[in-house]
Amino acid sequence: MVRVIQQNEKILYQCGECGFHYKDQTQAEKCEAWCKEHHSCNIEIIAHAVENTKNKQ
Repeated sequence: MVRVIQQNEKILYQCGECGFHYKDQTQAEKCEAWCKEHHSCNIEIIAHAVENTKNKQ
């Protein structure tokens, strides 16, 4: 289940399977669905994770 987290006055959505955080709930739900079905992460989905976008800004 996707968790809603408030961090530094921002709302983030966390994949309940792998723990990656997203600004968009839809992305978090896609990530979670992929993780549950394939027991792995999808690089195209996790590219949108907050953890992977911090260094690009």
